[in-house]
Amino acid sequence: MKRINIAYDGAVYSIGEQEFAEYRERITAAHAQNAPFWLRVNYGEGRPQPADLLIAPGIPIALIPIAPGVDDLDHPEPDPEDPSDHGTAPDDAD
Repeated sequence: MKRINIAYDGAVYSIGEQEFAEYRERITAAHAQNAPFWLRVNYGEGRPQPADLLIAPGIPIALIPIAPGVDDLDHPEPDPEDPSDHGTAPDDAD
């Protein structure tokens, strides 16, 4: 993967041109050593702005690998057979 989305404190950030396994290992090592660090990421669409996220034990973070050519802004259609699927897809009723 050459792009990683990061879910952090309710917002989505991204890192471009980086390997998923490398970042996962970096964060895992920091947690194991109880060593907080700042992770430089991008925030925003179009012209992203740099942002620094504090990575430390107790701060939830999710790494989401994005395959090349995938538009990660597309939302899946809700599954009508799954009662737990609350419909995160955009409303197409226009």
